Amino acid sequence: MVIGIADMHVLLLKEPRDGESGPDPYIKELATHGHKATLIPVLSFKFVSLNTLSDKLFQPEKHGGLVFTSPRAVEAVKMCLKAEERRQEWNSSVRETWNSKSIYVVGKATAALVGNLGLKALGEDTGTADVLSRLIIEREDTNIPPLFFPCGSIKREVLPTALKSKGVPLETLTVYQTAEHPDLEKNLKNYFTEQGAPATVAFFSPSGVKFCLEVVRRLSGDRLAQMKFAAVGPTTRDAMTAEGLRVSCTAEKPTAEHLAAAIAKALQQPPTGLGS
Repeated sequence: MVIGIADMHVLLLKEPRDGESGPDPYIKELATHGHKATLIPVLSFKFVSLNTLSDKLFQPEKHGGLVFTSPRAVEAVKMCLKAEERRQEWNSSVRETWNSKSIYVVGKATAALVGNLGLKALGEDTGTADVLSRLIIEREDTNIPPLFFPCGSIKREVLPTALKSKGVPLETLTVYQTAEHPDLEKNLKNYFTEQGAPATVAFFSPSGVKFCLEVVRRLSGDRLAQMKFAAVGPTTRDAMTAEGLRVSCTAEKPTAEHLAAAIAKALQQPPTGLGS
C-alpha cells in the first residue's frame, strides 16, 4: 500500500477538453510549475431535445440573442449542424442573423467553441454566470425577444433569476443531462492505489464535489489533513465549503494559467487540512 503524500502530484477532477489535441491545458500548465497532474473525468453527458434545439437555432428571428454557459451546450448546437443541408443553411444565412444579435458566453473555453461555429461571442472574460448576467442586464432592454439559453439539466439558477428580476426575457431549453461518470469510483481507487494521495485535489464544478468528495475522503484516510484542495472558481469553492472542506486556493479566473498559479502558491503554504 502506498503511504504518504505524493508531493508534486495534482489530481484534476474534470472532463477532458473536447476537440483538443495534445495534453489537456491544465496538465500542461501545471507541468511548467513542476507538478505532475492526472485528470479523472467526473461526469457523463447525454444529449436531449436536439430536434427542438435545431428548430430554435434555425429561427433566429424569434430570439434576441444566444446565451452559452458551458462547452457542452455548444457541442449540442454543433450536433444539430452535422447534416450537410443544415450546415449549408447555417453558413449561408442563419449564422449571420445570429451574429447581428448578441451571443453571450462564460469563459474562454466556451468562447472558443462558439467561435468555431462562426459566431461572435461576448463575455469571454466573465468567469461566472453571475458576472455574465450583469453584462447582459447592462446591454439588453426588457422589450427584446427572449434570449435563448441552451443548458444542462443541473444548471444553477443564478443567471435566469438575475435576468428575470430585471425583466430581461430568457427562454431556456435543457439540451444535455448530467450524471456521474460510470467509472469514477473505480478510476479514483486505481489512482490512489498506484500513486498514493495527491498533494492537491482540484475541483471544477459543484457536481464534481457532489460525486467525488466522499470517495476522496475515504481513500485519503489520515492523509487528508496534509492535502490541499483547489477550486476553479467561486461557485465550486462555495460547494466545497458547504461540504466542510477548507479550500486552499481558488483560481482568479477559470483558466489553466490562473489555477496552476494558485495551486503552486498554495503548495508553498503549510497544509490547511480538512474536517472528517
